[in-house]
Amino acid sequence: MTHPATVLVADDDRSIRRIMSEALARAGYDVRATGTAAGLWQLVDSGIGDVAVTDVVMPDGDGIDLVARIKERRPDFPIIVVSAQNTLATAVRANETGAYEYLPKPFDINALKLAVDKALKSGVGEEHRDAEQDEELPLIGRSAAMQDVYRTMARVMATDLTVMVTGESGTGKELVARALHDMGRRAGGPFVPVNLAAIPRELIESELFGHEKGAFTGASTRSLGRFEEAQGGTLFLDEIGDMPYEAQTRLLRVLQEGEYRTVGGRALIHADVRIIAATNRDLRSLVAQGLFREDLFYRLNVVPIRIPPLRERIDDIPDLVTHFLGLAAESGLPAKRIGADALTALKSHHWPGNVRELENLVQRICALYAGEDVTADVIEKELRGFESVGSGPGAGDGNGLSDAIERHLAKYFAAHGDALPPPGLYGRLLKELERPLIVMALSATHGNQIKAAALLGLNRNTLRKKMKDLGLRAVRSVK
Repeated sequence: MTHPATVLVADDDRSIRRIMSEALARAGYDVRATGTAAGLWQLVDSGIGDVAVTDVVMPDGDGIDLVARIKERRPDFPIIVVSAQNTLATAVRANETGAYEYLPKPFDINALKLAVDKALKSGVGEEHRDAEQDEELPLIGRSAAMQDVYRTMARVMATDLTVMVTGESGTGKELVARALHDMGRRAGGPFVPVNLAAIPRELIESELFGHEKGAFTGASTRSLGRFEEAQGGTLFLDEIGDMPYEAQTRLLRVLQEGEYRTVGGRALIHADVRIIAATNRDLRSLVAQGLFREDLFYRLNVVPIRIPPLRERIDDIPDLVTHFLGLAAESGLPAKRIGADALTALKSHHWPGNVRELENLVQRICALYAGEDVTADVIEKELRGFESVGSGPGAGDGNGLSDAIERHLAKYFAAHGDALPPPGLYGRLLKELERPLIVMALSATHGNQIKAAALLGLNRNTLRKKMKDLGLRAVRSVK
């Protein structure tokens, strides 16, 4: 007769311990429950149990510290960590000390049973590297919406897998990329961010791969590319959806072959970099429109991480505000306190600008308001003032065309530091505006050039010439 597997359950909360134990017992397991870390260790040390479920905060110790101790005693013993400390730090610590799975509280009891089933079938925990816990973490929030982000990050932290970070503007995509680098195996190497939307189309290959002296007019010296700068570290390709189609082919070749040549160069250079890409655009839609290579999309989208917008993680607003108030005080702005009524007002806002909008609001309040206490009236006044700026389509949400162009140009000029952008900015900017305008017109008319020309107010021949100049392909789609 086959004996049921034994599951050890350790949680200092008696009611939670009972719920987990009863659910696992109904699933056919032999359950041994304890409310202390010492009790769990005694069972494990005695050779009892096939899998353990433990909380982090125990009355006599830390559950994650106990995981490391158990793995030394029984290396193949799978351990599932559950915790109400729903932070990236907890997920990473659990992963790094050898936990088989991490479940943030509250969780569906079926998720626990599934995790136990999988752990028993695997028969062994996953391998993890040793690492110290970072004291300062770049991501704030314990909401349910952020838990999938933390768990995915924890699992790929110690790998070189390519990651695609998606999310609306202002959600913190670069923070995720930096955390993956700073807490990963390449932390000792450089983190090199490049905003592809801020680089002129004709210079993007030189920017990424470098160029040799004399490779083109104005190339008076050899220049390192971002791939070479990121050697041994991480290359963060921000706004990957804005990468010109012709440059995508060369990037794909680097990802496939792991080597590249500089512009005008002959020698092959080995690309020892981890790639993390990010975009606020729908790449699948761009693939369908023929604007983004499908094979490149799948090369980049190995591990997708979606960052939820702030409106999907409203419960994180108090923690975020506290964090931003602290940063403001550290920068020399007056210290402020925020009341419950003010937090309620913040939670009722839609936040089209996401976390960046919230941070800007906090900084503005710290700089402009004399009182120490931030009230709901102050919040509502600031939000009303923000929404009333400008008039016309899109102005109310801060996403008007003029605002978008101004933000784009600000990033573009900032990317060049103290130097000026290359000559010909006016013509390049018009091309950058023409391209999405024509693409959207063609998309709206399902590729019908006659209708698209009429929509744009152009002659059909003019439209066809512009499409050719911009490298756009004519694709008819089914309505």
